[in-house]
Amino acid sequence: QDMKLNQSSLSLLEDSLKKAVSKLLQKKERPIITDIYLQVTIAGEFVVFDDNDQELSRATIAEWVDSQEDELINEAQQVLTTLLAKQKESGAFDQLPLMKPYSFVLVDEEKETIADLLLMDDDTMIISEGLLQGLDEELDAFLKDLLEN
Repeated sequence: QDMKLNQSSLSLLEDSLKKAVSKLLQKKERPIITDIYLQVTIAGEFVVFDDNDQELSRATIAEWVDSQEDELINEAQQVLTTLLAKQKESGAFDQLPLMKPYSFVLVDEEKETIADLLLMDDDTMIISEGLLQGLDEELDAFLKDLLEN
């Protein structure tokens, strides 16, 4: 059976993510090296925490209470990926004092990683092909030079 979340559960998840983000925003003093962990449990709990197991936010999602773990995981993965992508688009994570790259990671009750939901990285620059070809030759020449001396 399909456990689609209703609007209030979706809002709850979204608010929970926003609350976690605003908690991280308060730690402005230095970039934090951390991933952000999103934990879902068959008790219906949704917990966001950092690498130090510091809880950033928590919510109970009615539809997830007493659900089958694999169904829960599948749905959580889809829903949270969508919510995170939406929040990323809206710039919600732009100011986070986190060292890039960092990920939003879905974890199970034992805090074992299930999936990376969103990787935040500096936008990768695309270098045009032409530029790379010349670089290759220069690098080869440089290495050859190094090895011969």
